[in-house]
Amino acid sequence: MSGDGKSKDEDENLYKELDPWPIFIQERLELWNQFKEKYDAELNFKINESISITLPDGTVMSGFSWKTTPYEIAMEISESLADDSVIAKVDDELWDLDRPLEKDCKLKLLKFDDSEAETVFLHSSAHILGEALERTIGVHLCCSPQIQSGFYYDMFCPHRQIDSSDYPLIEEVAKKIIEDKQPFERLEISKEDLLEMFKYNKFKVRILNEKITTPVTTIYRCGSLIDLCRGPHIQHTGKVKAFKVTKNSNTYWEDDEKAEYLQRVYGISFPDDKRLKEWEQLQDESAKRDHRKIGKDQELFFFHELSPGACFFQPKGVFIYNTLIDFIRSEYCNRGYEEVFTPNIFNSKLWMTSGHYADDKFEVEKKQFALKPMNCPGHCLIFDNRVRSWRELPLRLADFGVFHRNDPLGALTDLTRVRRFQKDDAHIFCTVNQIKNEIIGSLKFMKHVYSILGFTFDICLSTRPKNFLGDINIWNEAERQLKESLNEFGANWKENSEDGSIYGPKIDITLIDSLKRPFQYATIQLDFQLPKRFNLNYIDENDEKKRPIIIHQAIFGSIERMIAILAENYAGKWPLWLSPRQIMVVPMFSQSNDYAEQVQQMLRSHNFLCDLNTEPDVTMGKKILAAQNAQYNFVFIVGENERKRKTIRLRSRNDKIDGEFRLDNIVRELKNIVNKKVLNCQ
Repeated sequence: MSGDGKSKDEDENLYKELDPWPIFIQERLELWNQFKEKYDAELNFKINESISITLPDGTVMSGFSWKTTPYEIAMEISESLADDSVIAKVDDELWDLDRPLEKDCKLKLLKFDDSEAETVFLHSSAHILGEALERTIGVHLCCSPQIQSGFYYDMFCPHRQIDSSDYPLIEEVAKKIIEDKQPFERLEISKEDLLEMFKYNKFKVRILNEKITTPVTTIYRCGSLIDLCRGPHIQHTGKVKAFKVTKNSNTYWEDDEKAEYLQRVYGISFPDDKRLKEWEQLQDESAKRDHRKIGKDQELFFFHELSPGACFFQPKGVFIYNTLIDFIRSEYCNRGYEEVFTPNIFNSKLWMTSGHYADDKFEVEKKQFALKPMNCPGHCLIFDNRVRSWRELPLRLADFGVFHRNDPLGALTDLTRVRRFQKDDAHIFCTVNQIKNEIIGSLKFMKHVYSILGFTFDICLSTRPKNFLGDINIWNEAERQLKESLNEFGANWKENSEDGSIYGPKIDITLIDSLKRPFQYATIQLDFQLPKRFNLNYIDENDEKKRPIIIHQAIFGSIERMIAILAENYAGKWPLWLSPRQIMVVPMFSQSNDYAEQVQQMLRSHNFLCDLNTEPDVTMGKKILAAQNAQYNFVFIVGENERKRKTIRLRSRNDKIDGEFRLDNIVRELKNIVNKKVLNCQ
C-alpha cells in the first residue's frame, strides 16, 4: 500500500494515459463532427471567384476565394517557405495557414523569429498541453494564454494535486500529439450550440455567458481537444519540435481568492531542439541570477507574511533605491520637469471622475477613501488648481509617490509584482502641436537612462483601437506626430495596429537585458480622455479655452521591479555608482589598523560606501576573498609602507591586481567613475 492508502497498482495507474478518455471528450467530438459537416456543406456552396494575392515584395499571385489557402501560396513559392511558415498575415490580420482566403488581399508569411508568429506558436503549444492534461489527468480546462516565458493552462482538478512527478507522462503524451501532426481546425459556432458542447465545464459556460457578446464565436480543434479560442494557430501540432513542462502552481478562478481553487501547469516549446537547449542554458544562468537569491545573499530586501506584497528594504537595498531615484531626479532637473508631491489617500470621488479603479478602500468620517494606485488624477488636480496659460505649456510634472494596488496574493512575484511600490511617474500637459517634440524628448530621455544601465530596447507603436474614445481627427494627428517622432528619433520600431489604449495611442518599450531576455517595460502614453474627465483647460494665445493633451511617462516604472531586473542583469555585480558595497579596506597586519581606519574615514567623507575588516585571526587572503565574494567593487589593502606613502594597494572583485595608488588620486579617479556612471568598471 502507498502512504495514502492506495495499492501499488492503483498508484501506478495515476501515471498512465487515461483509458478510456473522459466521457466529455467523446461527447464533444460528436458535436464537433456535426458542426464540421455543416460547415463543409456551406463551404461547398461558396462561389470560388478569382482573387489576387499581393506579396510583400509586390508580386501578385492568383487564387480562388473560399478555396485557396496561404499554405498553398507558400508551397507555390517554395516548399521550404511553407515548412518554415508559422502563421499568415492577411491584410494585417493574423490568419491560419489552412484557412481559405476570401477576397483580394495582401499576404505575408511569418516565421518563428517574428514576435507575432512566436506568440501564435506558443499559444498553439498551450493547446497541445491542454490535450495532454485532459488525456492524462481528466481535468476541466479553463484558459490558456501564452506569456513572455512560454505558456500555461489553468484547470479545475479537484480530485488530486498535480506535481512534478506528472511532467514525464504529460510530455510523453504531448510528444504523441506532436508526432500525430494533428491539424488545427477552426469553426464558428453559435453561442447556444457552444453552451451545449461545454455544458460539462462550468468555467467555459461562465465565459460564454459573461464574456461572449456575439451570436457566434470561434472554436479550435486539435486531436481530441476542442476549446473556445479566437486563434489563429499553427497549421498542425507537428510544427512543434521541442516541448517541455516547466513548472506548476496554484491559483484561483480570475485571481479571485473567493472563487474556485485552480491548478496551473506551465510549458515552453520551440520549432527545433537547438532552441530548447539554448533556453535551458539560459534558465540555468537565470537561476544563478535570481533577484530573490541576490536580495537575500546581499541583504538588500526581504518580504514578511505580516505585510504580503510590501517589500522591506534593508540599508544596502535602500542605497540602490535612493540612488536610482536621485539619478532620475537629476535628469528631471536637466530636462525641465518639476517635481510635485501628491497625497497617498483620496476621496473615492476622485477615482470615479478619473474612471480608474482603486480597490484599497476604507471609511473616514463616513466617507469612502482609497489609497492611490496611480498619480495621474492627482496631477490633474494640480493642473486645475488655477487658470493655466499656453505660455506654461508644456508643463512637465514628476512624482515619486507611493502606490498601493491590492493584487491577488497568488499574483505577487517578489519585487516584480508587489502591492506597495514607487514609480518615476511623470505627466506632460501639452498642446496637440507640441506632441512631437515632447515624444522625442521622452524617447531621448529613455535612451539616455537605459544606455547608462546597460540595456538595449525595442520600440512598438500601438495605434487606435476599434473602440477608441474621443475625436478621430485628434487621434489621426497624434498618430502622425508619433510616427514622425519615432522616425526622427532614429531607432527601429514597428507598428502594432489597433492595440493602443482606448484613451490614446502609445509607445511600448521592451527592455533587453544582458541575457537577451525581453521585459515589457516603459510606456509613453497619450491620453485624450483624462483632460476631458477633469475638464482641464488652458487659455491659448487668442484668449480661448483649449483642452490639453496628457502624456504619461515612466522610464523606470516601478522602482522595485527595476531593482529586480538590474540585480539579474548585473548578476549581483553592481556598477560602482549603484553598488551598496563599494570598497573594503583590509589591513595587512593588526599594526596597520589605525591607518586602515583613516582610509575608511576619508573615503566615507567623500560619500563612498566603505567597510573595514580588522577581524583578528583571519588571514589577509581570506579577508580579500570574502570581500570579493560579497561583491565589493574594490579591496584597498594597506600596510606600513602604504601608511608612510599615503597610498593603498588596489584589487578589484574580479581578482585583478591594479597596483599601488596615492589615496588622493584614487579617490579622485573613483569620484570620476561614479559621476560618469561608468558601467563596466569593477
